[in-house]
Amino acid sequence: MPKIIYITTDGTRHEVDVENGYSLMEGAINNDIDGIVAECGGACACATCHSYVDDAWLDKMPPMDDMEDSMLDAAFERKDNSRLTCQIEVDESLDGLIIHVADNEY
Repeated sequence: MPKIIYITTDGTRHEVDVENGYSLMEGAINNDIDGIVAECGGACACATCHSYVDDAWLDKMPPMDDMEDSMLDAAFERKDNSRLTCQIEVDESLDGLIIHVADNEY
């Protein structure tokens, strides 16, 4: 199982195993990671799973589709490395991925 590292807004680092085929959002929810609200349950309809991909991983991420890009326009403090964790499926290539959780509780 790939290990994903979530860093919450208070700086706490959580290293958790996430099953292949699960989204980064599901991995966060299943491991009680604070800040991933996921109001829409992963339907790419709310941007409350917004996070920042660590710069070292940007070139290794799957491409963003138009729906995710559009929904990120509604996210608070969108940056160049912003992604919706509900739209990224975990596989072995993401082992060690570092995700910085955005402030989604506004």
